[in-house]
Amino acid sequence: MSRRPGRDAPSRIFHRRVVALGGGHGLAASLQALRRVTDDLTAVVTVGDDGGSSGRLRRELGVLPPGDLRMALAALCGDDDWGHTWSEVLQHRFASRGELHGHALGNLLIVALWERFGGNPVAALDLVGELLGAQGRVLPMATVPLEICATVGGLDPADPLATAEVRGQVAVATTPGRVLGIRVEPEEAPACAEAVAAVLAADAVVLGPGSWFTSVIPHLLVPGLAEAILTTPAQRVLALNLAPQAGETSGFSPETHLEVLAAHAPALRIDTVLADAGTVSDREGLERAAASLDARLVLAPVAVPGGEPRHDVELLAAAYAGIFADGRM
Repeated sequence: MSRRPGRDAPSRIFHRRVVALGGGHGLAASLQALRRVTDDLTAVVTVGDDGGSSGRLRRELGVLPPGDLRMALAALCGDDDWGHTWSEVLQHRFASRGELHGHALGNLLIVALWERFGGNPVAALDLVGELLGAQGRVLPMATVPLEICATVGGLDPADPLATAEVRGQVAVATTPGRVLGIRVEPEEAPACAEAVAAVLAADAVVLGPGSWFTSVIPHLLVPGLAEAILTTPAQRVLALNLAPQAGETSGFSPETHLEVLAAHAPALRIDTVLADAGTVSDREGLERAAASLDARLVLAPVAVPGGEPRHDVELLAAAYAGIFADGRM
């Protein structure tokens, strides 16, 4: 695997059971980094997507939305030719004037295997992972699709204090209003048993980065999974986003991200909050917000310099390796 000059690969840490929770591009970046520092990695993935190919399959077939699960599997593919090829194949989207337009091949493969295994998503995902040579396991957070429901303010210019309910992941993620809080339906959604077991057996649990209200916080709203996150003896690491997300967290400071997380899960305690050093303007304020969760703050360069904010996989891997090696496991 080629590396940029001046970058040392983080030392692989064996025998560390790491569980990463999230969804979308944030989780994918975290998984690409984590597979460089552990040989025992499990992704627990949100199942609230209702847009695009995932939304169409969800509505037509009643299945879990496969898109975030597909992205996690692609992120766990290796850096050799085999891994690159299968990652690209999994992510391939059809372009046509017919019904296949916009569908990702990986979504269709995952759903086909679910049907082949009688609706068992875990067996299907395990088989896809085996086919890809994935460097880790991918599990859904719940066994039924979730609907994200948000309380949003600022939608009525005539009444800035009025609130309204916005339903659905896409609508919440793109709302022009201010998200005040979320819940999921069904409220007593059954957690994936394998995901719960992985969290309870983990040495480290990593939450974030990712869309805060639609990919990160929902893990704390599924009762069985939330209980596992709160009670696991694992080190709990929270990776902050590099920038607010337009719509969903517009105007949020890093401290605000921690405050809304605590509001949704008051009993949650974190060991380490990881933030990019270049994105924090109020270090003392962020340290206080982290301390309210019983966490220490670690600032490290984890972003690709310049351009659109996105994580540098190698730098993020080095940051995770440093956190895991500090003896707090």
